Amino acid sequence: MVYYDDQSNPSTVPGIYTKLLDVDKVDLVLGPYATAQAAPAMPVIMQKGKVFIILFGLDVNHEFNYPKFFAMIPTGPDTKPSFTDGFFEVAAAQNPKPQTVALVAADQEFSRNACDGARDNAKKANLKIVYDKTYPPSTTDFTPIVRAIQAANPDVVTICSYPLDSVGMVKAVNELNYKPKMIGGAMVGLQATVFKRQLGPLLNGWVNYETWVPAKALTFDGTEAFLKRYQARAGAEGVDPLGYYLGTWGYAYIQILGEAVQATKSLDDNKLADYIGKTTFKSIMGDVKFGKGGEWAQGRMLQVQYHDIKSGDLEQFRGMDTQTVLTPAQYKTGNVIYPYEKAK
Repeated sequence: MVYYDDQSNPSTVPGIYTKLLDVDKVDLVLGPYATAQAAPAMPVIMQKGKVFIILFGLDVNHEFNYPKFFAMIPTGPDTKPSFTDGFFEVAAAQNPKPQTVALVAADQEFSRNACDGARDNAKKANLKIVYDKTYPPSTTDFTPIVRAIQAANPDVVTICSYPLDSVGMVKAVNELNYKPKMIGGAMVGLQATVFKRQLGPLLNGWVNYETWVPAKALTFDGTEAFLKRYQARAGAEGVDPLGYYLGTWGYAYIQILGEAVQATKSLDDNKLADYIGKTTFKSIMGDVKFGKGGEWAQGRMLQVQYHDIKSGDLEQFRGMDTQTVLTPAQYKTGNVIYPYEKAK
């Protein structure tokens, strides 16, 4: 395996894939993690005609319509709204139903896409949008943003943010003792153990997307075996000690490419793309079937509420004691604590 670190810098990505294909002469490529890294790779990949499975990119293929593209993210065919579908479903089911919502997003590709979807979901839920703004990616002080949202007095707050922003938002909301009826949505980073431990009890009451949690209904063939092997090595490798977010999915997207190679007995990109597009894969993350545009044929994004977190102790996050799956219904493990302040 040949790999290079993109350093989370999208401008490095085209050069990396050009080097892999033209200098290293690799037979196959894997996509990077995240929307901002995957999108700039697409022109190089398309020019070379390579099959391309990416990890956790949102609506990356919308403009390209590349037939050999596949996204390992359980958003389903309706990509942009998927991150907050369940959030608004839960909000709309409350009695009395909330009437107003604030939308806030980082001014970057993923968060703008997720916020576009949140806007659609708010309209579907008949919630009046009373605040709808973006903030620069360089923002480090979220107190003025939270104060501005507070002044708009929404019932519900939907945040579409990147990891460090998510941490900053949670801290600012707690520091200002701001208590909307429901808050969270599409906040990247809160899925990672490092941030769960860093924030600890500050997360109580927040409702946010997750792509996988260790609930019984989400444990598939091979999931536990993988996690046992992963967690035994994670400490020494200095990576996420649980591996629920990127460890599992990183394995699963390579699992799909590997199965396609074995089944076709080929490294031909056209044959591999054809097989991947037609096949339902049994992965450690459950059944995966790709549909239109290389997105999942059926979505499975979760909305989870964090609660009863006492500290930053790792063991609290190993099981389901501090998180409840609210949606989708087939994976639901309990009811929302509403309004938010009841979970504090």
